[in-house]
Amino acid sequence: QVQLVESGGGSVQAGGSLRLSCAASGYTYSSYCMGWFRQAPGKEREGVAAIAGDGITRYADSVKGRFTVSKDNAKNTLYLQMNSLKPEDTAMYYCAAYTRLRLCRGVPPWSGYDVWGQGTQVTVS
Repeated sequence: QVQLVESGGGSVQAGGSLRLSCAASGYTYSSYCMGWFRQAPGKEREGVAAIAGDGITRYADSVKGRFTVSKDNAKNTLYLQMNSLKPEDTAMYYCAAYTRLRLCRGVPPWSGYDVWGQGTQVTVS
């Protein structure tokens, strides 16, 4: 079973940057789709960025050009570099793995992720 642990959240002023990390342990495969999601108070969870096993990425329109998702397969770690942060980026950020699809190629989906981390809070003021 894969376990995910996020870190790197915090409070930052608008225009600042943060880098989130998601460390995976257990049975991890570099071919999984991995994603970052966020949920603000009173709002539904939304997909922010995702990366397939072959490195293809996908971003929400609201973060394109500001956020970058990447992964280090050797370290079993997923990253989300967030630049030019805005107050509307304030949310709990979660990483997730689509473990039911062992080989994930092409544009990664926004649904179907079955393993989730506990989340890390990002606050932009």
